[in-house]
Amino acid sequence: MSGRTTALAPPDGAEPPVRHPDAPAPGEVIGSHYEHCFGCGGGVPHGLHLEARAGEGVSVTAEFRVKEAHQGAPGLAHGGVLATALDETLGSLGWLLRVIAVTGRLETDYVQPVPVGTVLHLDAAVHAVHGRKIYATATGRIGGPEGPVAVRASAVFIEVKIDHFIENGRPAEIQAALADPDQVKVARAFEVNP
Repeated sequence: MSGRTTALAPPDGAEPPVRHPDAPAPGEVIGSHYEHCFGCGGGVPHGLHLEARAGEGVSVTAEFRVKEAHQGAPGLAHGGVLATALDETLGSLGWLLRVIAVTGRLETDYVQPVPVGTVLHLDAAVHAVHGRKIYATATGRIGGPEGPVAVRASAVFIEVKIDHFIENGRPAEIQAALADPDQVKVARAFEVNP
């Protein structure tokens, strides 16, 4: 990119998203794409351990419990951790489109503080697709899926090929992921935004 900012609003001619016929069924857990992902992996002790579920259309839901390790100000979630939870939820949408995509732009609004111990109820949906760009929004609520909004985000994800990860990742981790005898795990490691 030549220093331009990616617009968050879809351009004229953008298409509505189409759920892939092989996408997980509504309510189905999407699962971690990579054990060492800070957002969804189980192998990161202080990670978010976010678990997304497929929703209706091209949408997902997830929950994230704010732990002591996620603090910014005393007793409150760090804003960067909240942005990560939104980004991870948005990244899960790629499973419903069956594309590999990375975050191109993420704009986050912090509406109210999120205390440690809070369960953040997240939902995200794709609104439009234009070429390789996927336009989506996410919301995080406290007190339940219908509770008050604490954080929200708008994002543009960019569809990429697996070469994006192979050419830019650290060789040791890339080789370890590619060498796993479980080919489903190999494919999943590179399927969504790391």
